[in-house]
Amino acid sequence: MSARPFVLTPDLLLRAYRLGLFPMAESRTSRSLHWLDPEARGVLPLHAFHLPRSLMKTLRGQKFEVTADANFPATIAACAAARAGRPETWINAEIERLFIELHRLGFAHSVEAWQNGRLVGGLYGACLGGAFFGESMFSTATDASKIALVHLVARLRLGRFLLLDTQFITSHLARFGTREIPRADYHVILAEAVEASAYFPATPDPATLTAEIAAMYEESRTRDGDSQ
Repeated sequence: MSARPFVLTPDLLLRAYRLGLFPMAESRTSRSLHWLDPEARGVLPLHAFHLPRSLMKTLRGQKFEVTADANFPATIAACAAARAGRPETWINAEIERLFIELHRLGFAHSVEAWQNGRLVGGLYGACLGGAFFGESMFSTATDASKIALVHLVARLRLGRFLLLDTQFITSHLARFGTREIPRADYHVILAEAVEASAYFPATPDPATLTAEIAAMYEESRTRDGDSQ
């Protein structure tokens, strides 16, 4: 009798996130996944987010229409697409399938930036309790993914989230205050966050959302100065 093939389900994926693990594929066409729990973890403190003056100016100019959960499949597909300077991606068909199912179940969300009716930037991730696990972002227009990130942080703050896990730290994320913490410290924060009561406000009151972004900017100015 042949062994039944192992099928990764959304429930098993959430259990992995609860333990501090996340999946990555070698390439877009890879049929296998690797599970990671890095020694140093990237986290973006929600109440220490650095919002540059230049980006706040772009936000006020309303260059983009920003939505959440408006088109999750298109957002993850855009994140997985090969681009100039990034011919390969770690998002394979299995990850795409699992996250679309997580989204259907309410455990994954996207933020989208639109310009003239076209999706030009965005990001997606999974959530469990008060923890949001940022997975990937993309941009085909200047500042589009940065604007999506600002809107994500504002929504997480409104929803009483405790943790925004970025997995790794990049120069792009470091600009906004992302820092690395040891694995053991991350697991302590994670254990508290996944048990917290939080919600993802996909369509918050516009005035409330605008006020939250303004508060983020004022906090950033007070803490970091009026930097670019």
